[in-house]
Amino acid sequence: MATNNGNRLVIGPTLAIGTRVLVRRNAEADVTGEVVEDYAALTEPGGRGHEWAPAHRWAIALDDGRLIFADTTDLTIDPSTDRSAPKPGTAEEGPGRHRGD
Repeated sequence: MATNNGNRLVIGPTLAIGTRVLVRRNAEADVTGEVVEDYAALTEPGGRGHEWAPAHRWAIALDDGRLIFADTTDLTIDPSTDRSAPKPGTAEEGPGRHRGD
């Protein structure tokens, strides 16, 4: 499936809660984790974010136990796993699922 993600075309799986991702930021080492929350409503114009402290769209539970917040441009579907998104109708799909449940 192809979707438009900002200025770039995304082909294949899209980001969603439960998706395994690779987080790449310029000043930090690449890390992997799982999307645990989507704060899209806070990042849209008119959302509840602040200009001086903009909200990042995605909450990511990293494999090392840390929780970070990232923008879509910082994320790539994790290429090292064959499971990039939860299967529909499984227990993995429900809200609030994160490492340690």
